[in-house]
Amino acid sequence: MATVTRAAIPADEFALRRTIADLPDVEFECERIVESGDEAVMPLVWARNVDSEELESALEADPDVEEYSLLADFGEEMLYRMVWVDHVRLVLEMVTTLNATVMNAYSNGTRWELRILYPDRNALSKTNEFCESHGLSFEVLHVREMNGEPSGRFGLTQEQYEALTNACEAGYFAVPRETDLDELADELGISHQALSERIRRGSEVLVQEALLVGPMSDR
Repeated sequence: MATVTRAAIPADEFALRRTIADLPDVEFECERIVESGDEAVMPLVWARNVDSEELESALEADPDVEEYSLLADFGEEMLYRMVWVDHVRLVLEMVTTLNATVMNAYSNGTRWELRILYPDRNALSKTNEFCESHGLSFEVLHVREMNGEPSGRFGLTQEQYEALTNACEAGYFAVPRETDLDELADELGISHQALSERIRRGSEVLVQEALLVGPMSDR
């Protein structure tokens, strides 16, 4: 069964080590990480808390970066396409050998946090074995299995999924609202408080899974 894992790696054991050391306030977030040949990975990287001239000067001196190009500059954040050299062994192992997908990676200057989709738990175990054999750190923060239900794709419980979908279909999120929590709770046969909690918590999970920019919480 497919497994979504959140894991942490020290900044000095992963990509952009020199740049992060030179620019400790910079934040990086990778939207996706894909294979580029046999000895490199090519991510799309958002950079924040730094200007382009200062960042590109650091990237030029970073041995982890083979090449880079600026795709968009929005002032407060910039989007780059980079090619990381084969030193980034952990990511290369995951995307080429284990058939895993690195869905998101974030660095706050001290460590990288990754969200990884593995085809099964065995692939996760092989990542741990690979790290141990190469002297790398890989701290698993959270693991969840994706079952065949729609709720499992987004990290929701079945109860949260039902509460949110029923609320949407009944017009709870419409403007103006077409129903209220009391009516919805009666239809679902649960208390007002229980329904409110499911909608609140389910909405939080959806935002964290789909929209949150920044460090990934351990939950």
